[in-house]
Amino acid sequence: MQTTSHLLMIRPIAFGFNAETAVNNAFQKATDDWDVNEKAQQEFDQLATLLSRHQVDVHVIQDQPQPYTPDSVFPNNWISMHSDGQIVLYPMFAANRRTERTKGIIHQLTEQFIIYSRVDLTGYEKEHRFLEGTGSMVLDRVHQKAYACLSPRTDEQVLLDFCGVLDFTPVIFHATDGNGTPIYHTNVMMSVAEDYAIIAADAITDKTERTQVLQALKETGKEIVRISLEQMEHFAGNALQVRNTEGQRFLVMSSAAYQSLSETQKQQLETYNPILHTPLTTIEQNGGGSARCMIAEIFLPRQPAPHAH
Repeated sequence: MQTTSHLLMIRPIAFGFNAETAVNNAFQKATDDWDVNEKAQQEFDQLATLLSRHQVDVHVIQDQPQPYTPDSVFPNNWISMHSDGQIVLYPMFAANRRTERTKGIIHQLTEQFIIYSRVDLTGYEKEHRFLEGTGSMVLDRVHQKAYACLSPRTDEQVLLDFCGVLDFTPVIFHATDGNGTPIYHTNVMMSVAEDYAIIAADAITDKTERTQVLQALKETGKEIVRISLEQMEHFAGNALQVRNTEGQRFLVMSSAAYQSLSETQKQQLETYNPILHTPLTTIEQNGGGSARCMIAEIFLPRQPAPHAH
């Protein structure tokens, strides 16, 4: 299954511009809003409500004040959850993001979902090697491909370790933004859905690599929806296809991403699924991530329902 109707979202309590992550996240812009956390909470609630209203099963966990985690709203970077009951914990670049993994969230998930085993890659932090979950990798779960652009946060050795353990085939490339800065997370430039893929192909400057990536997508039967570097800057690549409990599919993105799309692109995407969008301006500017980053997909098996007496 490429999509799931069960999503994990962490409601922020101390959201703000994180100077530790800003060193290699060119999408972050410090703002001088004094009420950044409050605005981020409003944006978070609007997105969670929008999803719930469309019968998507959103598991919202409220972040705790201690330890201080300004980026906790982006859980997809530290955990991925798989249909065989495995979870993977990832090595994180910023020290103040590593404590996001210790907040009892996994324990809360086990109340409703079955976790058979965990793959812990966090030891790579000692070697300053990082792989930030489904930020660093865009997974085609059906065809077991892991698309990844290498960056200070996406290390090839850790990626190959992940692929070896979970039996994915790596599709490795390099990508830069309009200023020639390496793109810090693959999920800001591409998104793989069941029948299509959104990709800022121009970010892959090496023609051979670009051809290989597009070829890998075409081989798996994806229609390719190309976006420009400017649309990528508006987070048009940071989108995620989800399902609801009725099996209907949706594409989730921010309003900035949606508004950057051309009518043709919108029509192309809407032949597959309606697009759900809501403004995420504060989270995008200060956090350098958008709708996709805010969602960790839960593919784990469900706990059996308790028997009624």
